[in-house]
Amino acid sequence: MTNVYSLDGILVFGLLFVCTCAYFKKVPRLKSWLLSEKKGVWGVFYKAAVIGTRLHAAVAVACIVMAFYILFIK
Repeated sequence: MTNVYSLDGILVFGLLFVCTCAYFKKVPRLKSWLLSEKKGVWGVFYKAAVIGTRLHAAVAVACIVMAFYILFIK
C-alpha cells in the first residue's frame, strides 16, 4: 500500500486525479457540471482535464510506470 504522505503516494494521487478529470471531460453531463469553471477552486478540475487530454501519451506512460513501481519494486 502507498502512504498518501509519501512522494509516491502524492504522485499516484495526482495521476489518478488527472486521469479522472480527463474522463469527466469526455462525459457531456459531467463536463457541463464539473468543468464549467475555469478559474478559482473549481478551475483545478478544468486544468487537470486539459493536462490529461493534451498530454495523454505522457500521462498513460506515467500511469504504467507508477503501476510497475508499486506492484513490483515497492
